[in-house]
Amino acid sequence: MSALTGKNFIGNERSEGNGKTFQAINPATNEALSCEFFKSSAADIDHALTLATKAFEIYRQKSSQEIAMFIQCIADEIKALGDDFIARASDETGLPKPRIQGEKERTINQLIMFSRLVEEGSWVNASIDQADPNRLPIPKPDLRRMFVPIGPVVVFGASNFPLAYSVAGGDTASAFAAGNPVIVKAHQSHPGTSEYVASAIIRAIKKCNMPDGLFSMLHEAGTETGMGLVKHPATKAVGFTGSLRGGRALFDAAASRPDPIPVYAEMGSLNPVFLLPHALAERGEKIAEAFHQSVTLGVGQFCTNPGIVFGLDGKALQDFSHNVAKRISETEPGTMLNRGIQQAFAQGIQAVSNYSGVTKLASMQDQADDKKTQGGATLFTTNAKTFLENEAIKKEIFGPCSIIVSCESKARLIDLAHSLEGHLAASVHGTKKDFEEYADLLSVLRTKVGRIIMNGFSTSIEVCASIVHGGPYPATTSAHMTSVGTLAIERFVRPICFQNFPQEMLPDQLRDENPLGIWRKINNEFTRSVINNK
Repeated sequence: MSALTGKNFIGNERSEGNGKTFQAINPATNEALSCEFFKSSAADIDHALTLATKAFEIYRQKSSQEIAMFIQCIADEIKALGDDFIARASDETGLPKPRIQGEKERTINQLIMFSRLVEEGSWVNASIDQADPNRLPIPKPDLRRMFVPIGPVVVFGASNFPLAYSVAGGDTASAFAAGNPVIVKAHQSHPGTSEYVASAIIRAIKKCNMPDGLFSMLHEAGTETGMGLVKHPATKAVGFTGSLRGGRALFDAAASRPDPIPVYAEMGSLNPVFLLPHALAERGEKIAEAFHQSVTLGVGQFCTNPGIVFGLDGKALQDFSHNVAKRISETEPGTMLNRGIQQAFAQGIQAVSNYSGVTKLASMQDQADDKKTQGGATLFTTNAKTFLENEAIKKEIFGPCSIIVSCESKARLIDLAHSLEGHLAASVHGTKKDFEEYADLLSVLRTKVGRIIMNGFSTSIEVCASIVHGGPYPATTSAHMTSVGTLAIERFVRPICFQNFPQEMLPDQLRDENPLGIWRKINNEFTRSVINNK
């Protein structure tokens, strides 16, 4: 690939925005990296969305095969990105090169998943209720329904996943798959990585003869561009992964528009862990080892990081706590994604340390090297009473930190579960006997999270049709959706119904002959069959 330009992508063209620039910082060295990136202007926002609106009229008419080939082409272009791309992503994020390579593969596979979903075609959820002119007291009309795209989607790149949740990540892939143009607000921490991927998308657009304006990407080091994109009248939906503060600000801005639009924001989550007594007694050491690995994975910078643990007070929980504390004290501090995240982590650790009733069991924060933007793994403990009375303890500390809460009884454990806000996931470690005795706990958790894991931890996410990466507020702004997996496509569509249309005027997905061979619900029965009216 040619050298980075630092310019904004306005459709297939480049822009120097308002002329002001910023540079990416290597968090491991705190040194500025090569290339100055141009901050986008208000004119860039308007131009990008004007182009996107025009592109939408063309793109939404493309066949499933054409869209599938385009998304596959993006995957191929990203696959072709070489060592210079991996090195730049590592330099901008502090993430090791093997992690970047693994995330690259995940991003490619995610794109391929959506390409296949579109090619197969049944995702449009076609439903047909045939007419019955003889029905009494009034005739029944012919009604046919399917999903259709909504228009330009704004996607915010995430700091902690520079590939899988960024320029060509799940939000972009699902929006393209649904038939929508995408405008990305690149994350300011990894603008060079973003340019590599944006260039790959533009190459795919040109190779597949897709319309100019189908994709744009804007740089900015603050919040002005993001707010401008959300408030622009041409924007129809927003995908965001980040902090509760950031997601809520975008949500409120979208709701205050003359025409409110949905913001699908994935935000803060503690991802609680429940240690049931029989499992803790039988395999507490193994659980402690796996828990430590989960908490410290990627310097704790996962939205699925297990930030709180609940268990019954007693020797088994004490042994577990000491085991984890020992492992924490042997874990070297690691470089965090950027200075802002590192400072917020340090402030969060300090705040919890000062709370009455909270004990610090182990911490490597004092050994963290500020010059390397490091954070040190930390473990706290408290009791149920303190946890219930202190709302601040229930807030996410983004990084390698967790707090163990001891409960005096099963009833108290259930009370704690009831007190939880919405989270992305919850993990429950137990035996068959535990699960029988704590069935009411599992029932409560169904109302609190988007995913429940038995005898595992939340940091592992399988990207597939059945996954749910979402949850009640404040984990997300839309508990009925997911940002990972094929169901994510439904964020960027709406249903439309065609009543009494002649066959030749219907979309292929709704015609009697079912030319695409998709699954449809016909008179309340799922089938791939054609409709024979003879």
